[in-house]
Amino acid sequence: MKWEKFSASLISLLFLIGCAVGPDFVRPKPPPVERYTPGEEPSTTISADGRAQTFEPGAEVAADWWHIFDSSKLDSVIKAAIRNNQNLQAAQASLRQSQENLTAGYGVFYPQVDGNFGVSRQKFSPVKFGATSSGSIFNLYTLSATVGYTLDIFGGQRRAVESMSAQVDFQHYTVLATYLALTGNITNTLIAQGAYSDQIKATEEIISLEKNQIRITEAQAQAGTIPYANVLSLRTQVAATEATLPPLKQKLNQAEHLLATLVGRAPSEWTSPQISLTDLTLPTDLPVSLPSELIHQRPDILASEAQLHSASANIGVATAALFPNLTLSGTYGVNNNSISDLFKSVSGFWSLGADLTAPLFHGGTLWFQRKAAIEGFQQSLANYRQSVLTAFAQVADTLRALEHDAETLQAQAQALDASEQALRLVQANYRAGIAGYVQLLIANDQYQQAKIGFLQARAQRFQDTVALFVALGGGWWNAQKGPG
Repeated sequence: MKWEKFSASLISLLFLIGCAVGPDFVRPKPPPVERYTPGEEPSTTISADGRAQTFEPGAEVAADWWHIFDSSKLDSVIKAAIRNNQNLQAAQASLRQSQENLTAGYGVFYPQVDGNFGVSRQKFSPVKFGATSSGSIFNLYTLSATVGYTLDIFGGQRRAVESMSAQVDFQHYTVLATYLALTGNITNTLIAQGAYSDQIKATEEIISLEKNQIRITEAQAQAGTIPYANVLSLRTQVAATEATLPPLKQKLNQAEHLLATLVGRAPSEWTSPQISLTDLTLPTDLPVSLPSELIHQRPDILASEAQLHSASANIGVATAALFPNLTLSGTYGVNNNSISDLFKSVSGFWSLGADLTAPLFHGGTLWFQRKAAIEGFQQSLANYRQSVLTAFAQVADTLRALEHDAETLQAQAQALDASEQALRLVQANYRAGIAGYVQLLIANDQYQQAKIGFLQARAQRFQDTVALFVALGGGWWNAQKGPG
């Protein structure tokens, strides 16, 4: 009968040890939405600058998505940045740190063994035992080993390790997010650099054109066919156009310096490759992940989910703290007043014990710590939901942006073509003496604005294409060997 009771108690104890208090983490379900934008989502854009872009729902996103721009210069810069970017290296080091902390955390599941060797000089007084003899002075050598093991009956330690494991996941997705931001920033910056270079070239061409007009106007003024005030007006126009060059050059320099920083080099140590927008190929077939897939692809959403998991495990840690804690311990050692006699049989001592500690009154600390953990979970849940909504909005923004970019670029191309034809016609009439300088100034200004507007619209279309790949998560899950 006693053996049956003991067996039943042992089985109950093992059952308790196998359980962990607190909620088991359940991955949040995706929102019940099937599209990103209200109404019908765009399936294709209009053709602009000779290319239309088509959206392919459910298509896979390539891990090295930037290759689709078909630029060896872009590929080389990204490759260098992946090797040397300091933010990426810091994120990877943080991941390794969390992995080591997790490995260290698993140590709580094993017995803790400590050894001790002590030497002391003591004086013994027999008086406290009722004797009247004088005391003695002696040396005491002690060698012992202690074993302690805490039974994780209510799973507090398992929940703590679970929280640490979730932090490893968080750091892993932080590495992926840093990687995605790095590749996106480099691609955008290189596009901006190309756009600034093209705008500078276009502005220099316009300045050259305007200076030719000045020479013609000066000749007409010397011939007395037009007033000299026309020459001064054209010179004013040239000066105004030349004033737009320094800001463009400054932006170009800033883009070059930013690229150097992203590559992990000082601007003085690294030279950015010279690039034009014509060196890039605009992708025409664009993947669009389904909303139910996006939440398992975006690194920021997955990082938020990992924090939610950690917060859930913390509830279990706080809950387990409300229950008793059982620790088993044992000590074995030898001591003697002579180190040479330390290992004699009479020198040995040992002890076995169990320590049960139960919280009785802590002023409500443990109870409210659990409530705080629950509220921390609710906070993480709200943050997760907000990250999902933000991701959906970013994809919706880029889909509509690409649709509108094509419309804008088409209009800018038409404006550029019309303004160029008008300028040539006015120039011919001006040389023939049948058009005035005011008409020439107006046509010249319209052409300049149309040229710059066209280049800006082309660059914006490229950058919004990059934004779509970034918003979809960058395709890291399709890589055989990821950055983390």
